[in-house]
Amino acid sequence: MNIKGRNLITLLDYTPEEIQDLIDLSAKLKYEKREGISHKHLHDKNVVLLFQKDSTRTRCAFEVGALDLGMGVTYLGPTGSQMGKKESVKDTARVLGRMYDGIEFRGYKQSDVDILGKYAGVPVWNGLTDTYHPTQILADFLTIQEQFGKLKGLKFTYLGDARNNMGNSLMIGCAKMGMHFFAGAPKDLWPDQKLIETCAEIAAETGATLNFTEDPIIASEHADVLYTDVWVSMGEPQEVWKSRINELYPYQVNMNILRNAKPTAIFMHCLPAFHGNDTEVGKEIAETFGKDYPVVAKGELEVTNEVIESEQSVVFEEAENRMHTIKAVMLATLSDLYV
Repeated sequence: MNIKGRNLITLLDYTPEEIQDLIDLSAKLKYEKREGISHKHLHDKNVVLLFQKDSTRTRCAFEVGALDLGMGVTYLGPTGSQMGKKESVKDTARVLGRMYDGIEFRGYKQSDVDILGKYAGVPVWNGLTDTYHPTQILADFLTIQEQFGKLKGLKFTYLGDARNNMGNSLMIGCAKMGMHFFAGAPKDLWPDQKLIETCAEIAAETGATLNFTEDPIIASEHADVLYTDVWVSMGEPQEVWKSRINELYPYQVNMNILRNAKPTAIFMHCLPAFHGNDTEVGKEIAETFGKDYPVVAKGELEVTNEVIESEQSVVFEEAENRMHTIKAVMLATLSDLYV
């Protein structure tokens, strides 16, 4: 693997071999961390984390990962920079690229991270946009490899809004790695047709298949992996919640869906998840919509608490793996130690 100087904007830009190398490097770094083996290979580097959108896992993974590698870290939150307000994204890229060795961006528009990647002159890593979430997919695939010892040939089922950044990125990742991708979702929430066609071309070379159905039972039957994501992003108005719950409640991952998968199936979620009324939003959902939609009366939306707390759930291993895979991306793109 030699990806020094490369951006990570979308996994479309990476070969299956490069993705596998990053996963394997992640596993190596995870082993070293757990064994207390220092890997401060980048002690002379500095990175900046440019966040328009808050996150627990992405911020902590980049910060701890960078510190483990010996780097200095600057965090710029939603009010921490002038990007897009008093300064263009292009100008911000050219400023930060002269001060830092790498730039992480987590925000809304895919075009923003594309511009950063074009003009920064240093590696830019996409920590999430409305279109793609590539670092999450690397963590997901490390987790799956840990559970099954492989990726190729597994049936991967995604239930819910399949046109969002997770639906897009998981479909790309499955196509790249030879997995059988099943999306269970209303037809108007399937991925963009052009992206489906692009992934179909990739799948034809890797042995993957792409499958789309409005029936959650068909999608989940004999699945190796069940995956879902929140139905509505934080901060969207209540009207959106009502329409989205109405459209997606048949796709909730509950014990019936889990039992429909293979006995060895695992459940995954990129988190945070709405699986109870012990959060402000979960409580509000239960009080507002529970009467009309009994399925969410306990604040359980895309997944039930019984599923997320089951032995088949690997969501917290998955969350930890964000750190190890992000560390691998930074190390591989900022050095030639693992050529």
